[in-house]
Amino acid sequence: MRVAVFSTKPHDRRYLERANEDGGHRLSFLEPRLTAETASLAKGADAVCVFVNDTVSEEVVERLGSQGVRLLALRSAGFNHVDLVAAEAAGIAVGRVPAYSPHAVAEHAVALILTLNRKTHRAYNRVREGNFVLDGLLGFDLNGKTVGIVGTGLIGEVVARIMTGFGCRVVAHDPAPNPTCEALGVHYLSVEQLLSQSDVISLHCPLTPATHQLIDGPALARMKRGAMLINTSRGEVIDTRAVIRGLKDGTIGSLGLDVYEEETDLFFEDLSNRIIPDDVFARLLTFPNVLITGHQAFFTEEALAAIAETTIANVTAFERDGRPLHEVNTQAARPAE
Repeated sequence: MRVAVFSTKPHDRRYLERANEDGGHRLSFLEPRLTAETASLAKGADAVCVFVNDTVSEEVVERLGSQGVRLLALRSAGFNHVDLVAAEAAGIAVGRVPAYSPHAVAEHAVALILTLNRKTHRAYNRVREGNFVLDGLLGFDLNGKTVGIVGTGLIGEVVARIMTGFGCRVVAHDPAPNPTCEALGVHYLSVEQLLSQSDVISLHCPLTPATHQLIDGPALARMKRGAMLINTSRGEVIDTRAVIRGLKDGTIGSLGLDVYEEETDLFFEDLSNRIIPDDVFARLLTFPNVLITGHQAFFTEEALAAIAETTIANVTAFERDGRPLHEVNTQAARPAE
């Protein structure tokens, strides 16, 4: 099949070409993000391959459908950026990568926890400048602390295992408790109970109507004062403005983000020579107890290889059977009652 790959970075090309080494598909690599303005670049393609910050709105889907595109192959597990209703109406199948390396994201979340706690990012900069003062670098033992995990799928399960290894008391919230986590000694609580008891809160839930801005003003009011908040799931799971207020009044002791609700025009690009126009994001950067990475939690060799292999497998399955291996449609995406 002819596949137009949008938002291509060097690593995308390298791993997709490796996964397609038998030459089964013709891959065209395009640097621009998919938008209504760039959709015409997919002309002549049977499938379009997109990443998390590509726009797959109704307008984009209609333009792709009119050009003969029959498959949307997502290089991601999340699909909230895709108008599934429009895709179904246009007769375009959608395939995703449901799992790649849960260890990649889980380990990055733990890296954020450790860095924020022991201020290693600040210590690194101080030492390079010849400043060996310890003031402002005080941390705490993770051993014995309560870590709350919201969402105990594959990633949350790995985080639970790691934090249990640190000697933490691990509590969790998930509509469907994970038996493996329960076997580790994880206690399942309501969101309210988890927020009030946790010294560290790590978010690993999908973006759904129920989790949209799950961490908002009222949720912050229930948090243990000075708790650490980590988000490596989806930016929209937290209300960023409310979180800023929580940082200002001390409700949040430290904040680690790998995602941001308005990240589309920021992440994956070099903006070092430009002024960032997003005032909310710029405000976050002013806090010494905030650590932000640019959506890199997935970025390991193992994860990239798995994403590429599953993406190519979806395209191959669609060519052979008319359906991607890991199909997403409006029925499958509908939340359980």
